[in-house]
Amino acid sequence: MGEGSERAALIPPDAAKPSLSARLRAWAWDEVLAQSMRWRLWAPVAFGGGAAIYFALRQEPPLWPLAVAAVSATGVWLGARLLGRGRAVTLPLMLVACLFLGLAGARLRAEAVAAPIAPALAEPTVFEGWVVDVDSPGDRGHRIVLAPVRIRGLEPEATPIRLRATVRGEPPTPGSAIRLFAILNPPPPPASPGAYDFGRNAWFQGLGGTAFALGETRETYLAPAPWRLRLAMAVNGARFALAQRIVDRLGERTGGIAAAMTTGHETWIAREDLDAMRDSGLAHILSISGLHMAIVGGFAFFLVRLGVAAWPWLALRVSGKKVAAVAGLVAVWSYLVLSGAPPPAQRAAITASVAFAAILLDRPAITMHPLALAAMVVLILQPEAIVTPGFQMSFAATAALVALSEGWPPRTREQSVPWPIAAFQSARHWLLIAVTASLVAGAATGPFAVQHFNRAAMYGLLANLTTSPIADFVMMPALALGVLLEPIGLGGPFLWVAGKGVDLMLAIGHWTAGLPGAVKTIASAPDHVLPISFLGVLFLCLWQGRLRWLGLPFACAVLLWPRAPTPTVWIGDGGTNAAFSVVRTAIVVRPGVRQFAADLWSRRRGLTLEPRPEDGWVCARSSCAPAKADSAPIALWWGKAAPDAGELAALCASAPLVSVRAVVQDLPPGCDGKLVLDGLDYAQGGSVELWRTAQGWRAVWATDVRGDRPWSRIGGPDAADAGLGDGV
Repeated sequence: MGEGSERAALIPPDAAKPSLSARLRAWAWDEVLAQSMRWRLWAPVAFGGGAAIYFALRQEPPLWPLAVAAVSATGVWLGARLLGRGRAVTLPLMLVACLFLGLAGARLRAEAVAAPIAPALAEPTVFEGWVVDVDSPGDRGHRIVLAPVRIRGLEPEATPIRLRATVRGEPPTPGSAIRLFAILNPPPPPASPGAYDFGRNAWFQGLGGTAFALGETRETYLAPAPWRLRLAMAVNGARFALAQRIVDRLGERTGGIAAAMTTGHETWIAREDLDAMRDSGLAHILSISGLHMAIVGGFAFFLVRLGVAAWPWLALRVSGKKVAAVAGLVAVWSYLVLSGAPPPAQRAAITASVAFAAILLDRPAITMHPLALAAMVVLILQPEAIVTPGFQMSFAATAALVALSEGWPPRTREQSVPWPIAAFQSARHWLLIAVTASLVAGAATGPFAVQHFNRAAMYGLLANLTTSPIADFVMMPALALGVLLEPIGLGGPFLWVAGKGVDLMLAIGHWTAGLPGAVKTIASAPDHVLPISFLGVLFLCLWQGRLRWLGLPFACAVLLWPRAPTPTVWIGDGGTNAAFSVVRTAIVVRPGVRQFAADLWSRRRGLTLEPRPEDGWVCARSSCAPAKADSAPIALWWGKAAPDAGELAALCASAPLVSVRAVVQDLPPGCDGKLVLDGLDYAQGGSVELWRTAQGWRAVWATDVRGDRPWSRIGGPDAADAGLGDGV
């Protein structure tokens, strides 16, 4: 090429510069091109969005329109691909198809798990059934999962498949045939309008009701159970026996924590230890989920790969990495069975399995694509996971950590560095990674922790950084080896090491929880704000390029969104307890009654719960009212029998709002101009929040927010009074 041609190829110095809009368009187009291999990552997001729409509906949609829409959208998408349409056409069609598939899949799942829901019986009844498992304890006693065989007063076709029962004394072991005299109710409704729906969770777990035993648990004789039930009880019996052996070796306090981390049984955890773990931000260690699966699977992977590498003959004949991946798979699924396979553990096992499968297929294990595949598999199998805190927090944290690993610069290793300097550099590098990973994971899960739990552990980063090496390198590996060797009597030394780690973790948790301002209570944002934050977090993680930072303000929506005005009064379902707000405090009328529900409501509204003062109130066996007229907004009658005209008039004279648990037939003249809620209102509406305005009282009922769904049956006040909703 000649000199003239070279001059012609240069941009003339007087050429016009591209305009700002042209440069912005070019930059935006480069951002879009950078996503060429990442558009498919949004498929599980669209699928989960469709499932979330299903759960947000107030009425149960018919199945056939959803199925037709899903099949049609999928057909259009596949047809466009067969016709060779470009990605500009097929990608939006894929997302639309996934949206409708998620909507239809959630509806199908709700249909597939349909089972009888227990009615609220007027009187206690007799239960006979099999103990399937021992559940976490409640405030009123130990809880078990019961497979009822007979319930007096119910036909076989109306008998729930599973019940959660609160029993007195020590819990019976799985596999026992027992007889109970107990109160029967449906699963508890939300503690307040818009709060977490325990009934929906129970529906998808196959739990058709709750029972509260009024007497001792007695053994009985039943015909042999079906083989599937016998297998489940045998596995759960072995789990419970292992948990008891761990507790016997380490003591109830230390062994209770170790048993919870190993088998999922929280029977022996003391309330003060559980509160300290929550307030310090370490409660996630007790719940078997992604962290535990990653440690167990990773430990097995490392151990087997090291063993293969240490045996030269074997290392030359097999791929140590793939053999270790198989061992990791076996370890993860064995741990899943050992833990009782709670939903969070199932999701974590699927995620870990996809990562190990990627290794077997010679694909990178720590990328967004295996994570997206795991999320899609989980949502196909359990569409209800999209509305659970565990799924939201675990996948948000994992996506954030994977995004961090994608953008983390590779470490430059120097040659011939003295070992003290190399050790210092490695420690500094590890500390930087640990701090950054904890910050990123905490920021990704923060919106969900605030929205669902209203609890911000202010020193959670400090507690987790201090505890992480103990949990990762001491407790979990020692527990894994101890449990593996315990059946042959050789697990004692490893369990002892794990116990020392548990003691140190508890000490850190109690110290952190005792620091000034360790816990901050933050009110929940309106329900529609959490999806905005979720999409913002996902955009930050899935988008490549600087445009990802557009997701930051959306991710912070839960923290920044204005809160609704605080309700004046809350009344629990059944009308058995109430609370009213004063500045930033919730005053509960009946301290200790339905405390769990009152605590949930107060935290959801960002209030500090305090008991009613003794002075200034006139309380009897069945009622409590302000001593001075209108000094408090509510007077409460919780007796099963309705008050007479004089008693009701006295209640109306003491407060502008009167709550009566029983059904009121007629109102006396003294109640003119006062709002009186009775048993019929609670039977139809559940719990209620009320705002006092210049125009009168404005009420929002739980059933109005919950809608008419298959899991929306309301229980009776007897079960609520017994505290059956606590900790479900």
